[in-house]
Amino acid sequence: MKTRPILGIDIGGSGIKGAPVDLTAGELATDRFKLLTPSKSTPKNVAKVVAEVVDHFTDQVDADAPIGITVPAVVTHGVTRTAANIDPEWLDCEAEKLLADKLGRPVHLLNDADAAGVCEAQFGAAQNQSGLVIVTTLGTGIGTALLHNGVLIPNSEFGHIEIDGKDAETVASSGVRDKKGLSYKEWAPRLQKYYSTIEALFWPELFVVGGGVSRDSDKFLPRLDLRTPIVPAKHRNNAGIIGAAWLAAQTA
Repeated sequence: MKTRPILGIDIGGSGIKGAPVDLTAGELATDRFKLLTPSKSTPKNVAKVVAEVVDHFTDQVDADAPIGITVPAVVTHGVTRTAANIDPEWLDCEAEKLLADKLGRPVHLLNDADAAGVCEAQFGAAQNQSGLVIVTTLGTGIGTALLHNGVLIPNSEFGHIEIDGKDAETVASSGVRDKKGLSYKEWAPRLQKYYSTIEALFWPELFVVGGGVSRDSDKFLPRLDLRTPIVPAKHRNNAGIIGAAWLAAQTA
């Protein structure tokens, strides 16, 4: 008997997207469904949109099945401790309970980069990789996931490490590249300094680079000179959805 898919939802600063996930194959079971993040992205407003995404897949997932949800925030014990690119009301919000009450089913809430890291460890570029792996998501900021022998060490915030007196993501993120109109050649030295710094501090076995810009990884990864292998994420912008669903199933 085939296992029914588990729903994963990825809350972002601009959009909220979700899809049922086939956890046997480690892939989306259907096309994603995406709605805009409310302009006033308070927890209650976002929960309403998440409920719309859930309703879209009513016929494709079990009514009492857990849902994995990512958020651009540090999450400890179901409470969001930071608020990156979302409303400040998320600070110290019991967000997991709020979402579970709104949806009427179990919810597993986690940081978006952590979900992407779990996906790549289970089904992607870091699968079967021993030792320390650092997954980075290059987007508006820089998200990171730390995994050791495939086990997530949650809530690493290495995108905010200070380099030359500046928060790293304010210099090296894909969002900064877009804002400044940098070519990949011009952006590469910023990435070089970032990854060299992380490499010197943690000595990982592998870097995995995700986020939407990873689809153009051949334009910037070959420009980096690192001792650590660095590869693009396999699941790119679907990684958060897949990782969230997998963790929801494990914790149900």
